[in-house]
Amino acid sequence: MEHPWIPNSHKAILDEMLEAIGVSSVDDLYRDIPPTILLSPEEWDSLPIGEGRPLSEAEVLARIESILSKNKYFTDPPPFVGGGVWPRYVPSVVKALITRGEFLTAYTPYQAEISQGLMQALFEYQSLVAELLEMEVVNASLYDWSSAVGEAMLMARRVTRRNRVLVPETMNPLHLETATTYAYGGGIRVEKVRVDRETGFIDLEDLESRLSQGDTAALYMEYPSSYTGVIDENVEAAGEAVHKAGGLFILGVEPVSMAILKPPGRLGADIAVGDGQPLGLGLNYGGPYLGVFAVRWDGRLVRQMPGRLIGMTVDAEGRRAFAMILQTREQHIRRAKATSNITTNEALMAIAAAVYLSLLGPQGLREVAEASWYMSHYAAKRLSELRGVEAPLLEGEFIMDFTVRLPIDASVARRRLLEKGVLAGIPLGGFSFFGDNDMLLTVTEAHTRRHVDLLVNLLDSILGG
Repeated sequence: MEHPWIPNSHKAILDEMLEAIGVSSVDDLYRDIPPTILLSPEEWDSLPIGEGRPLSEAEVLARIESILSKNKYFTDPPPFVGGGVWPRYVPSVVKALITRGEFLTAYTPYQAEISQGLMQALFEYQSLVAELLEMEVVNASLYDWSSAVGEAMLMARRVTRRNRVLVPETMNPLHLETATTYAYGGGIRVEKVRVDRETGFIDLEDLESRLSQGDTAALYMEYPSSYTGVIDENVEAAGEAVHKAGGLFILGVEPVSMAILKPPGRLGADIAVGDGQPLGLGLNYGGPYLGVFAVRWDGRLVRQMPGRLIGMTVDAEGRRAFAMILQTREQHIRRAKATSNITTNEALMAIAAAVYLSLLGPQGLREVAEASWYMSHYAAKRLSELRGVEAPLLEGEFIMDFTVRLPIDASVARRRLLEKGVLAGIPLGGFSFFGDNDMLLTVTEAHTRRHVDLLVNLLDSILGG
């Protein structure tokens, strides 16, 4: 039906547009969405919204509070779940600062003359992350780890003009799903490299055989692995191998652990990605998060970075000033040469990460990382004492995340623990070479020995100990 306020709503115009793009109806544009989650016109008309009349403010508030009351909060103990985002303690000062109006209501700083405070905060974020990762250039910023991996793959293709990216078979499946979607649009083939079933390290022989084909744009690895927790001892050798083959080395990292592990800059990474979620963001029911993206100093790489860069300069009077730089990368200028379709960023989350890093400093961050290492190893040791439990399952060193093998189905164990008020683990059945009894558990500095002992004792009772 033609609508006076909607352009191109006339049926003849709509039909011509649909014919031009090769579909028969508007519904065809949504065919990728499973029909089970689409509402039919009849279902849409019957939705109980407003009960036939507009709701008052009090009624709307009551409805929202009723819905929110269904949420379950896990604070004592925190969730034993990681896999790319982790339960961590967030200092109260972080929220206190990022909810200030100057930050909370600010958008992209297009006008430098009125956005100096925001841009300085983002410049500080870039500087802090660059120091943490020992990489020269950091953007500000992307959506999350998944989008950062996808953008890194597209960037590698542009730089190398090759169209194959290698990833370990134990790559985080959620990251892989998103990155593969990005890659598909860019004409990139994503191939899995074998991982040793005992150690969790990448198989260098399998990697070498794939690199010998000569068309690899990049190798992506995680350090530590966000879905097994393993700190891969073959990471430097793998990076050297892909460089020798003419490809780029992309390293995905968990930022807090960089306080005690070799950072990507020292491991030979060309591109480093990750999620800033552990840096004071909280779990947030799945977002918003913070896609970290950094490159080494190389003109080819810097000019092909997605996202945004804040640079420091001086004004006409010699005073320090900040501005967005290299804007040919952005969607809003020279679109044909834009390196990304991302037209906004996670500025508020980046500022939260800057506050967190500034508050803790190098020593504080190291203490958080060490506490996570000690608590996760304490948990693995306690679990290994239970009859029929193998923990850790993989031999490689780990931090926070680690895999365990139970004598019962991991999904069953998780459900029974949930019934007792503990949210524990990610069942790994169907993922890579793991089985139905295998689970990924996570313990960070947010957990105490009492929390771990509670988990172990409850699991012991479930297993009939």
